Amino acid sequence: MTPGLMTPEIFWLTLTVILTGLLWVPYVLNRTAVRGIGGAMANPSRTDKPHAEWATRLMFAHDNAVENLIVFAPLVLILAQIDYSTKWTVYACAVYFWSRVVHLIVYALGLPVFRTLAFLVGFFAQVVLALAIFQIV
Repeated sequence: MTPGLMTPEIFWLTLTVILTGLLWVPYVLNRTAVRGIGGAMANPSRTDKPHAEWATRLMFAHDNAVENLIVFAPLVLILAQIDYSTKWTVYACAVYFWSRVVHLIVYALGLPVFRTLAFLVGFFAQVVLALAIFQIV
């Protein structure tokens, strides 16, 4: 890899990190709209007004995105460290990113079957990356 240039895999990892890092914004805006600024900044309480249903689901999607980033990021970084890149690793990273976008949308919309399918697509993209580390794909 040329200094200053990123691999396609690192590009997709970067987009995934940015997406995951911004997922809190919509549900915190909803929290602010529902509870006011003071309520949004207060410690959680059992008496808090609930978020909109979509915002609650988006919180769960955010949690899931963070949990899966913990797997995805090291796989991409290991591939970068061993300087291994194929069309399949690039596709897997792109598919992973877009599956996370679909996952958060269908999760927020409350479409459970599609949410699970999007999750599984991302999981299989991670499997491709894991296999690539051992140069199986």
